[in-house]
Amino acid sequence: MNDKANEKQINIELDEETAEGTYSNLAIINHSATEFVVDFVNIMPGRPKAKVKSRIVLTPQHAKRLMKALGENIQRFEKAHGQIKEFEQAPIPMNFGPTGKA
Repeated sequence: MNDKANEKQINIELDEETAEGTYSNLAIINHSATEFVVDFVNIMPGRPKAKVKSRIVLTPQHAKRLMKALGENIQRFEKAHGQIKEFEQAPIPMNFGPTGKA
């Protein structure tokens, strides 16, 4: 194999617990001048309280790359499986937490 190809490979480990993933049906996004903070939340109908299940902090550059990669993956998904339908989401209770966009 080419030495340059070997230099670009990254060995990424994925433990069993992380591989199971965490379900989220809401993302709250906030930012400062130096970082983006994405809180992944699981809101259950009829429950007045929800917990942040995971928080990811990104540099603005990584946030932009994530947006681009997610867009490309959505395009490939829709090409293979059809358009993803968007449903109107119920409003988030005002006492839920910081203002953000999903």
